Amino acid sequence: MKSNYISIIVPIFNAEKYINKCIDSLLNQTKKELEIILVNDGSTDNTENIIKNYKDKRIKYYKNKNQGIGKSRNFGITKATGKYIMFIDSDDYIEDNACELLFEKAEKDNLDIVICDFYREFDNGTKTKDIIPSFNNTTLRKTPELIYKVNLSPWNKLYKTALIKNNNIFFNEDYKYEDTPFVFISLDKAKKIGKVNQCLNHYIIHNNSETTVRDERCFDIFKIIDIVRDYFKDKKYAKESIDKWTVWIITNFTIQQRVQKSKQTALAFIDHAFEYLEKNIPDYKKNKYYQNRGILKRTIEKNKLLTKIYCSLYRRTNHVKKTTS
Repeated sequence: MKSNYISIIVPIFNAEKYINKCIDSLLNQTKKELEIILVNDGSTDNTENIIKNYKDKRIKYYKNKNQGIGKSRNFGITKATGKYIMFIDSDDYIEDNACELLFEKAEKDNLDIVICDFYREFDNGTKTKDIIPSFNNTTLRKTPELIYKVNLSPWNKLYKTALIKNNNIFFNEDYKYEDTPFVFISLDKAKKIGKVNQCLNHYIIHNNSETTVRDERCFDIFKIIDIVRDYFKDKKYAKESIDKWTVWIITNFTIQQRVQKSKQTALAFIDHAFEYLEKNIPDYKKNKYYQNRGILKRTIEKNKLLTKIYCSLYRRTNHVKKTTS
């Protein structure tokens, strides 16, 4: 294992519009000891030709058949030889000093995971900062509220490779939202977690992307929640935080049914969501998540009928706007 190297894993699928900016941001890092693992997940556009134009010896390129982002990231983990691992999505990019700052923090404080803040960038040109509440070096057992305070994407974090490989932590390959259990288990297994209080990642959000569009695969979130809750079921220190996270995730997904492609799917999801909460967290209406919600929001979010009415009105209004514009 290369003791001063970071292995950066980039799963790629049809990224010809963005891959240059992503790779360039990695090659321009102030920290030069990098292993850049590019995993082409069966792209059918010009992605491969673009990648092959790069001659930097730090790039390791692999071309696989299309298997999904979970398998691509897992494949990258098996190829990683650096002391640390990072994940970057192929349409995102990072600040020039991102690797240096994360590496130095990990080495100085002997951390298994280092987290940083990030930017959200939208197609319309707007950019916002996503600031994760600052915390001193800790563990999940000492600070279980990290469960709902830290974003559950893998890409704004540096992981010690030994943490991932020694604990056999891999991405789920069967469901959407595959990164959630990976991040949760990594946080729980980490002996020390720290944070760099700077925005170092640029997370790009496209219109009609998997991030912004809801379809029938949204039901996978219940399977992912089951995986997480099953993992933590015997860890008493995490129960309150896991319940709060569960209420937050389900409520968020339920309200997002306002942009669901199918009205029938939206209504079925809302029904299932309230059934899930009633079964797994019977007193969910008293959950602390709702304390920070406005009166109107929490009134709607706690009530199945009001949620359905809200989503239906939103869909109807949005449809009118589209047809009259």
